[in-house]
Amino acid sequence: MKKQVIFGVLILVLSGVILLSFTQGRYPLKLVDIWHYLHHILFQSPMADRTANSIKVILFDIRLPRILAAVVVGAALSVSGTTFQAMFINPLVSPGILGVLAGASFGAALGMLLSSDWAVVQFSAFSFGMIAVGLAVLLSQLYKGDRLLLLILCGVISGALFTALLSIIKYLADPYDQLPAIVYWLMGGFSMINLHTISSLAPGILVGIVVIIAFANKLNLLTMGDEEARSLGVRVRTIRLMFIVAATLISSLTVVIGGIIGWVGLVIPHMSRMIVGPDNRFLLPCSALIGALFLLVVDNVSRQMFTVEIPLGILTSLLGIPAFVCVLRGARKGWS
Repeated sequence: MKKQVIFGVLILVLSGVILLSFTQGRYPLKLVDIWHYLHHILFQSPMADRTANSIKVILFDIRLPRILAAVVVGAALSVSGTTFQAMFINPLVSPGILGVLAGASFGAALGMLLSSDWAVVQFSAFSFGMIAVGLAVLLSQLYKGDRLLLLILCGVISGALFTALLSIIKYLADPYDQLPAIVYWLMGGFSMINLHTISSLAPGILVGIVVIIAFANKLNLLTMGDEEARSLGVRVRTIRLMFIVAATLISSLTVVIGGIIGWVGLVIPHMSRMIVGPDNRFLLPCSALIGALFLLVVDNVSRQMFTVEIPLGILTSLLGIPAFVCVLRGARKGWS
C-alpha cells in the first residue's frame, strides 16, 4: 500500500476515534447531543440552559483535556522512542534509556513530599527528568571510548541512581497520604489533567516533534554509523545532541502531563517500522499517528472497562507486552 494511503487511513481512523471519545464516559452522551449543542452555540437554536451547561462541562472541562493529553502524549512517546532507537541503532531502546523516566519519577515524588501544589510536582518532575539526562551525558564525557555505548551505560547508571533515590522518597513519605499519591502517579494516567495544563505543555511537545521530523534526513544518516555520517558531512556530535535534547524534552513533558506510561515508546516504533519501513521521513509521522491512536483507545478503555478507572500505565503494560511479543518476529525485517 502506498505510504500516502497509509497516512490518509491513519488520519481518518484517528479523527473518528477522537470524535467517538467525546461520547465515552460515565455520563451518557451521543453524537447527536454534541451536534445539537454545537448547533445551539453556533446558530442559537433552542436548548435548555441546564442541558447546555452540562454538555459544555463534559465536553470542554472533562473529555477534551483527556483526549488532547492522550493524543499528544501517545505521539510524543512514540516519536521519542523511534528517535532513540534510530539514533542508538538499537531496537530495544525506549525513552527511559537515558534515565529521563527515572529522574522524572523521582522529581514528581519529591514534589509531592515537599508541596501539595500540583504545579510544583509537575515542575519538579520535568526538572529532574532533564537533570537525569544531563548527568548521563556528563558522565559519558569523562571517559574515552565508544561514545554511543558510554552514553547508554551512563544512562543506565543515571536511571539506577534516581530509582534508588525514589525508593528513599517512598520510605520517607506519609503512608496514609503521600505514599498512595506517589504510587498512583507512578502508575500513569490523565485523571488529574485539565485544559490549562495541556494547553501549557502541548506546544513544547509539538515543537519538539516537529523539530525531530524536520531533521529526519539527518537521523537516517546517523543510523548508518558515525563514520559514514561524518563522511557525508554530518556534524555527528551536534546533531546527536540536538536529537537527545528534543527527544528528552518531549518524553519529560509527557511525565509531567500523565506520570509514567511505559511500553508505548518501545512497541509503537516497531509496529510503525513494519508498516512503512525504516526511513525516518515516513516512520516518525507514522509513529506519531499510531502512538496517538493507541493511547487514546487505551485511555477510553481505562475509563470504561470497570466502575473505577484503571491507571493508564497498567493497561499500556498489559497490552504492550503481548503486542511486543507479536511484533518481535517481524522486528528484524522492519530494520532492513
